[in-house]
Amino acid sequence: MIIKNARKELIKDFVFVLLGAVIAITLSRLGVVDYIVNIIGNEIVVSFLAGIFFTSVFTIAPSAIALVSISGVSNFTIALWGALGALCGDLILFYFIRDRFVDDLVASIKPSVMKKIMHSFHLGFMKWVSPLLGALIIASPLPDELALTLLGLSKTRVAVLIPISFIMNFLGILALLVFAEV
Repeated sequence: MIIKNARKELIKDFVFVLLGAVIAITLSRLGVVDYIVNIIGNEIVVSFLAGIFFTSVFTIAPSAIALVSISGVSNFTIALWGALGALCGDLILFYFIRDRFVDDLVASIKPSVMKKIMHSFHLGFMKWVSPLLGALIIASPLPDELALTLLGLSKTRVAVLIPISFIMNFLGILALLVFAEV
């Protein structure tokens, strides 16, 4: 019975993620992103807000468009404020994933299998590899949700997540801005 409820919760979580994707794609195709950037006008505010949305696979496209559209100012400043926004976005996702999604995932898998998986994340090789792999995924164009799931499964502390998220998002946004100029 518990596994059935956990699977229902997982399905509900995926429906919310898909709904968010549809909304993000629709807003991007309608040109709402460019319109909002023009209305706000302040590059720091736009960088911060775009950074918040830079963390999710479903909102990274409009976020990247917004960041690149203001890249004429200072790539360092845009990356700094974008990374602060991305840190906020990652913290929101991390709490959602760690406190809800991981628990539902753990409850929906057979206890014997899950025990082996969780053992590797808490005591084994994955305990040390998860933060490193998570950092690389956060800096890459891959979705931060994957990294945050790894970090959530390994019960990474928020004090470890904050510097990883900020530094790696800063580097990822800076790389995006530099490559957009080429």
